[in-house]
Amino acid sequence: METVPLHLRKFMAPEYVFGAGSAGLIGQSVRNLGGRRALLVLDPGVLAHGLHRSAMASLVEAGVEAVLFSATSSNPREGEIMAGAEVYREKGCDCLVAVGGGSPMDCAKGIGIVSANDRHILAFEGVDNVSRPGPPLVCIPTTSGTGAEVSQFAIVNDTGRRVKIAIVSRTLVPDLALLDPGLTLSMPPDLTAHTGFDALSHAVEAYLSNAASPTTDLFALEAIRLIQSNLVSAIRCPEDPGARAGMLRASLYAGMAFSNAILGAVHAMAHSLGGFLDLPHGLCNAVLLDHVLVYNRRVAPDRCADIARALGVDDSKEDALTDRIRTLKEQAGIRESLQSMGVRREDLDELTRKAMEDPCLLTNPGQPTFEDIRGLYELAF
Repeated sequence: METVPLHLRKFMAPEYVFGAGSAGLIGQSVRNLGGRRALLVLDPGVLAHGLHRSAMASLVEAGVEAVLFSATSSNPREGEIMAGAEVYREKGCDCLVAVGGGSPMDCAKGIGIVSANDRHILAFEGVDNVSRPGPPLVCIPTTSGTGAEVSQFAIVNDTGRRVKIAIVSRTLVPDLALLDPGLTLSMPPDLTAHTGFDALSHAVEAYLSNAASPTTDLFALEAIRLIQSNLVSAIRCPEDPGARAGMLRASLYAGMAFSNAILGAVHAMAHSLGGFLDLPHGLCNAVLLDHVLVYNRRVAPDRCADIARALGVDDSKEDALTDRIRTLKEQAGIRESLQSMGVRREDLDELTRKAMEDPCLLTNPGQPTFEDIRGLYELAF
């Protein structure tokens, strides 16, 4: 199925620098953006591995004062973002630097818009609800999956409702992304697998999206090819620089694809699931992806055939795509089901209701009903 080129489409992406040593440009980059006192946002894992030290050194060398904020969890909560915004104001910061996976980057995005608009983070839920852009933001990913360093998304765990909300706004696109594959070498196998499937889900859903364009298609398919070639190697040989660079590039391309084409049912269901039980986002995507493709193959068979070819399988076989996804999950060591993750059958109605309210569902290639979504959860149970 060809995307009609006459349809109006936009494409947004920040400046990025890719390659070994790019993280050393943090200080100079912040100075170029006018920053003098940066709030450095990271999570406890980044702090424990010392991955922030080079960032701190680079900032200091450039004459930028650094204020550390590491009180963010793997699924950033609304209270953590509000606490970070308070630190930002109290310390007189004028810019943000995020080092880590999607959580610190989403947290930094949230801190920025809260500080600029003086509103609670949950007030921005939905699409285009941010009036004023936040301060300059530089992102340095240490995982290969979220694409948050180039996206217009921020995902926040609303603990009151036990659901992840999506904030979508062009004001959330970072000013600069510095992508240094060397920072991803310390990722353990399970995190490599989970973030890899996050990137794969981004690319697959961007390609299937009803808001896709020829530009997002290019990035989505190349991301899928890179994941096919590099994910298993990155898991089994974690210090392989080629595999790590390939996965970081895949994450970048998938991020640019989904930031513009948006996502679909996998992410709508994963946001509901992850917020309900505070589960790793990439794992939720991996558990759901092949099951949702059973539905999407019926409504977008030609596009699914393209994805199958990008994954190196014979697209003429009806189950080729889902079989390949399941094989890749097995090779990545992902064997969880909803039941093994703590979901009860009596939870499925609530999970379905919350998934139906997620804005990512609007760009799924078909519009599944409540019964469809519940049935997909059942398949993953």
